[in-house]
Amino acid sequence: MGSGKLRVGIVGVGNCASSFVQGLTYYRGAASNEPIPGLTNPILGGYHVDDIQIASAFDIAASKVGLDLADAIYAPPNNTFRFADVPKCGVTVERGRTLDGLGLYLRDEIAEADGPECDVAQTLRRTGTQIVVCYLPVGSQQAVEWYAEQALQGGCAFVNCVPVFIASNPCWRERFEKEKLPLIGDDIKSQVGATIVHRVLTNLFRERGVRLDRTYQLNFGGNTDFRNMLERSRLESKKISKTQAVMSQLDIPLAPENIHVGPSDFVPWLTDRKFCHIRMEGTTFGGVPITAEVKLEVWDSPNSAGIVIDAVRCAKLALDRKIAGALIGPSSYFMKSPPRQFTDADARERTLQFVSGNGATGRLS
Repeated sequence: MGSGKLRVGIVGVGNCASSFVQGLTYYRGAASNEPIPGLTNPILGGYHVDDIQIASAFDIAASKVGLDLADAIYAPPNNTFRFADVPKCGVTVERGRTLDGLGLYLRDEIAEADGPECDVAQTLRRTGTQIVVCYLPVGSQQAVEWYAEQALQGGCAFVNCVPVFIASNPCWRERFEKEKLPLIGDDIKSQVGATIVHRVLTNLFRERGVRLDRTYQLNFGGNTDFRNMLERSRLESKKISKTQAVMSQLDIPLAPENIHVGPSDFVPWLTDRKFCHIRMEGTTFGGVPITAEVKLEVWDSPNSAGIVIDAVRCAKLALDRKIAGALIGPSSYFMKSPPRQFTDADARERTLQFVSGNGATGRLS
C-alpha cells in the first residue's frame, strides 16, 4: 500500500495540464467508498487523489512562465472547460527548452518567454519531483526526448502522454531500467475518447466473427493541438499511434488503403471540444454487409485527465516497489502505443494485478 505524497512535475502547461491540475482540486476529499463521476479510482494502491502534489512545471510561453501554476493553467491560448477554481499552489512555471516544441502554426500565437531557460534536471531534484508528466505538443520529437533525458538525470519516473515513442522504444526502455526508474507511455488514451471507442468496436467485430473490411476515424477540434496538427509533417507519429492502437485489435491487419485514422481539421470556435466520426464496414454471416457509424463529442483535455491521475499513481507504486523500465500493464491500459498491445479488458486486468502487487511487477521483460 502506498504512503506519503506523490510529487509531480508537468512539462507543457496547456489544456491537458489545466484539466489535470483542476482535477486535483475538484476531487479533493473525494469519498473512497462510493462511485464518483469521472474518477475511476479515488484510491489506487493506497494513494488518494489528495496525495498528488504538483512540485514543478515547465513551459516556454511568455503568458505562463513566471506565473503561479494556478494562474498559468488559465492563461491563453488555453481554452478548455473551467470546472474548478484552483488556489495558489506555490509552484512557479519555469522556462523550459523549446527545441521543436513550437510548431509553424503556433509561432504567431505564442510568444516565447524572455530570459534563460532553467536547469530542468536540477529543478526536478531541488523540488523533490518524483514523476514527470510530459504534455508537450504533437510532433515535438526532440523536445520530448530532451525532457525524458532530464527525467533520467533528475531521478524521476516518466509518464509520456504524447505520441513520441519513448516507452515503446527499446533504447529508452533500457536507459530507464539502467537508472532504476519506471516509465509509462506512449500517447495517452482518454477515458471515453476516439481511440478507445474505435478499439472496443473493432474488438467487438472480431470477437463476434464479423470481418472488418474498411474503417475510418476523423477528428477535428478547436484547441492548439488541432491547430498545431495543421502542420502535416507533425502528424506522422500521431497517425501511427492512433492507427496501431486500432489495428492491434485485429488478428489480420487491414491493408493501408482500407484504414484511415487521424486528425482532419481545426475549427477555432470549438475551443477544446473534439468531434470524432467513426465508420466501420464489415462482412457478417453469409457474406452479408454490415455498417456502423458513431459520432462522439467530448471536451478533449478533461477526457484524459482522470487517466493521468491513475498513471502517476501507478508510477509511484513502481518507485515504491523499485520496479524499473516500462510498466507493461499500466502502459497497455493507459496509452495508445504501449510496448505491448492487448485487448482493453486484458490490459485492465494486468493493471489491476500490478496495483494489487499480486505477483505482477508490470514490467516489460
